Amino acid sequence: MNNKLNILILTVAFTCLFAACSSKPESVKREQEPEKENLQAKAMLQGIWVDELTEEVSFRAIGDTIFYPDTTSQPSYFKIVGDSLVLGSVGAKYLIENQSEHVFCFHNQNGDLIRLEKSDDPIHVFAFVHERPQVLTYTEVVKTDSVVNYDGNRYHWYLAINPTKYKVHATSYSDDGVEVDHVYYDNIMHISVFRGAQKLFSTDFKKQQYESSIPARFLSQAILSNMEFTRVDAQGFHFIATVCIPDGASCYKVENLISFDGKLSTMLLEY
Repeated sequence: MNNKLNILILTVAFTCLFAACSSKPESVKREQEPEKENLQAKAMLQGIWVDELTEEVSFRAIGDTIFYPDTTSQPSYFKIVGDSLVLGSVGAKYLIENQSEHVFCFHNQNGDLIRLEKSDDPIHVFAFVHERPQVLTYTEVVKTDSVVNYDGNRYHWYLAINPTKYKVHATSYSDDGVEVDHVYYDNIMHISVFRGAQKLFSTDFKKQQYESSIPARFLSQAILSNMEFTRVDAQGFHFIATVCIPDGASCYKVENLISFDGKLSTMLLEY
């Protein structure tokens, strides 16, 4: 009898434990359920939108994509969830203040209220005649070289800027304070130094070679934009590399020093 009673008690206990584990409070369920996209609001956003005061074109919404008039700006996926406009793969959110068929007001990343109205002027379509964003980059190899004399020896240095297909994505903000992605192509620089027919140094330079001098966050959005010879002295040959975020105000300059025995050292000059 005692054995049967113990079995019955254990059965009831395990049943209660299983029920407790499998059931979750309603609040937890609600937190786990993703908010549904507002398809009606997305439909109202279709079309070209202009600034309410200046009438400058802000963006054009087609389907689930927003296009910008700036030729270097990448189209951005969007959706409207709850009371927010959600842009891009990272899901940057912008609070919507007011939306109707012809009015769209939202807060940008600084909290400023942006007031847009839907355009019915056919001329605004021409702001989007470009099918793909243009990329600011070198379109062909740029070569420079020179002969220098130092300490009784004749040296010949050679520099080539080689455009690549390595895409670099940089993030900026539009005039409306909305995050916009840009795409550019990086470059590879080649430097060779000869003493007569003897090759002292020859190698390619990529922006990754400066990761010890330049912050990773900046470097990820920057390109190796230029390389130039400045002088030769007792230390060797001095070449200055410029690493910039295209269209940005900030650049890093790094000196590449090539010694007479072909050794390379680098030093950050300025920001």
